Amino acid sequence: MSGPPASDGLRRGLGVTDAVVIGLGAMIGAGIFVAPAPAARVAGSGLLVGLALAAVVAYCNAISSARLAARYPASGGTYVYGRERLGAFWGHLAGWAFVVGKTASCAAMALAVGSYLWPDRAHEVAVASVVALTAVNYVGVRKSAVVTRVVVAGVLAVLAAVVVTALTSEQADATRLTVGSDTTVVGVFQAAGLLFFAFAGYARVATLGEEVRDPARTIPKAVPIALGTTLVVYAAVAVATLVVLGPQRLAEAEAPLVEAVRAAGAEWLAPVVRVGAGIAALGSLLALILGVSRTTLAMARDGHLPHGLAAIHPRFAVPHRAELAVGAVVALLAATADLRGTIGFSSFGVLAYYAIANASALTLGRDEGRPPVVVPVVGLVGCVLLAAALPVASVVSGAAVLAVGGVVYGVRRGRVGRRTP
Repeated sequence: MSGPPASDGLRRGLGVTDAVVIGLGAMIGAGIFVAPAPAARVAGSGLLVGLALAAVVAYCNAISSARLAARYPASGGTYVYGRERLGAFWGHLAGWAFVVGKTASCAAMALAVGSYLWPDRAHEVAVASVVALTAVNYVGVRKSAVVTRVVVAGVLAVLAAVVVTALTSEQADATRLTVGSDTTVVGVFQAAGLLFFAFAGYARVATLGEEVRDPARTIPKAVPIALGTTLVVYAAVAVATLVVLGPQRLAEAEAPLVEAVRAAGAEWLAPVVRVGAGIAALGSLLALILGVSRTTLAMARDGHLPHGLAAIHPRFAVPHRAELAVGAVVALLAATADLRGTIGFSSFGVLAYYAIANASALTLGRDEGRPPVVVPVVGLVGCVLLAAALPVASVVSGAAVLAVGGVVYGVRRGRVGRRTP
């Protein structure tokens, strides 16, 4: 049963289970099917160390975000936290980084669906996926939660089959987990930055703050559960792929989990893994569109984006114009571009977003639910270090996007100032 509408018309219909499922849908997505290869390429046998580092930073970010979301249960996530705790500029910058980076991620996930399910028609399938999931989101967030629950269950079943098959295979060799001389500090940090991309889905719970029942209790409870479950799944998959492929073969694999089941002698499982990857990408795309549309809604309310995008549908109680706008942009990108190489770019934007979240959490007082100071400090420093360690092209393009966001803010402030008598 749905809860009462929030003050602006959004309906509080999500409980703890729904919030956890949406977080899992965003995190246990296509990233786990593709991210191990580029991470192994830079970290070598230190892949698991990079995964652990990414998990620590993600945990700190999750705790900071959960405490802030309980304090400010509004759509927009760190856009709102930065605005309220650090000032309008930092809120704008966080929202800008999130919307631009995650819109590209949406297109990448859509293309991943097409690439796995029908490679010869990848763009057409990608556009159809965007249209279908935008329609699901349009009719209400509860419908999205139901669809996401089905997707998560299917993907977890496929991943469990991969892990069991690999670990019980005669080709499994535990010595391949040993950290060797091919591991460097820079490589581990780069791997952590790339793997962090896949952990960032817990933000979806926070950006849906106005649609969660009892947010002060639900969000701080749902975020750690979703993140902890994801870490266990990722660690199991990373170990399983390493023991049958080793770091070198894993680094060279285009479809790591498919190669893992083939190496384990289970060729019959390869098509199932491909279908699972496509379904996982659909789950990620669904959650990403939800998150981007809610941040777009929040920024539109404050005039950082066209105010018409702040409209709430009178029947479905969703930001329907923001959802349609996001869906249209993503569909256009999916139809015309190949954005599957945007993990580094997206990671930079997401890390900038969470750096602002941790800085915001540091300003909370004890009576406002501030986490132990070490949590946002480690999260902030970790975000900066992981962002700096990303490939140069990702750092340059990400910094350029943030600079453009700063210019947009300055132009807007200038116009507002001229209109003020």
